[in-house]
Amino acid sequence: MGRKRKGLPVHGWLAVDKPLGMTSTAVVTCVRRITGAAKVGHGGTLDPLASGILPIALGEATKTVSWVMDGAKTYRCSIRWGEARSTDDKEGEVIETCPHRPSREEILAALPAFLGEIEQVPPAFSAVKVDGRRAYDLARAEQVVELKPRIVRIDRFELLAQPDDDHAEFEVQTGKGAYIRSLARDLAKALGTCGHIAALRRTSCGPFHEANAISLDKLEQLGHSAASCVLPVETALDDIPALALTEDEARRLHSGQPVPILRLAARSGLPAIAAGETVRAMAEGKLVALARIEAGNLRPVRVMNL
Repeated sequence: MGRKRKGLPVHGWLAVDKPLGMTSTAVVTCVRRITGAAKVGHGGTLDPLASGILPIALGEATKTVSWVMDGAKTYRCSIRWGEARSTDDKEGEVIETCPHRPSREEILAALPAFLGEIEQVPPAFSAVKVDGRRAYDLARAEQVVELKPRIVRIDRFELLAQPDDDHAEFEVQTGKGAYIRSLARDLAKALGTCGHIAALRRTSCGPFHEANAISLDKLEQLGHSAASCVLPVETALDDIPALALTEDEARRLHSGQPVPILRLAARSGLPAIAAGETVRAMAEGKLVALARIEAGNLRPVRVMNL
C-alpha cells in the first residue's frame, strides 16, 4: 500500500500573481505551506524575471494541468533594442551590441511575419531537455547548447508603445511552447539589430487571468482560509464539453469500466461528440472523470476523487 500523502485534501485552482524574482517552484512551495494542501503543482512555468499569472493546481486539479499548459497565453513585454544577452533577457551577460534602433514603421512592417505557425529556436537558457539534461544546466556549465527549431503558434503580436528609442512594448498571445524571449531575439534580428526582453508579464494563461488572480501577500493574510479562494477543478476544462451521467454510469466510469455509448445516446440532450474527443463526465454537478469515446464506449482517461 502506498504511503498516504500528508496535508489537507484541497482540490482546485489558484491563479497566483507571481512576483518578480521568484521561481515557479518557490511559489508552489509557498502555496503548499499557506494552504496546507497535500498535493500542489503549477501549470506553465514563469521565469524568475517574469511576473503575472501562474496557475497553481491543488489536489485532483493536478490531473488537469496539461489542459492549462496547452491553452492560450497572453503576455506584455518590453524589448530592449541594441543589446543581445546570453539568456535573451536582462539577467544574462551582454554578448553583442548593435547601433540600429528600429522605427515604428519598421516594427509594424516586421510583425506580420511572426504571426500564425512559425519556426522558433528556444533560448539556450530554457527548460528544454538535451540528451536528458535541461538546456539551462548545460548553458550554465558553459557547454555548447544546440537546440532544434520547433513550430509554435503566435495568435497576436501588437506594438503598444515606444517609450524611448531603446525600448518598445508589446502584447503577445501565444499557443503552447512559445518563448517570448526567442520572439524578442528573432524580431530584433529581422529588424537589423539585436535585442532582449527587458520586462515580461503574463496577463492570462488558459482560463486564468488578472481578474481572478490573487497575490501571495493576500494568500499569506488569509492563511489556511485561503482555501476559500480556490477555483473549481473544472475551471481548467471550460473548453471541454460536459456529459451528464447517471449515478450507475458514474460509478462504472469511476471504477475504470467503460460505459457503452449507445446507452448514453438513448437519452435526449446528448451533445455531439466525435470519437476520440475528450469530455467532462459529470454526475450531480460533480466532475467524475475526463473520458474519451473509443470503440463505441466512453472510457475514463483521468478519474477524479472529489
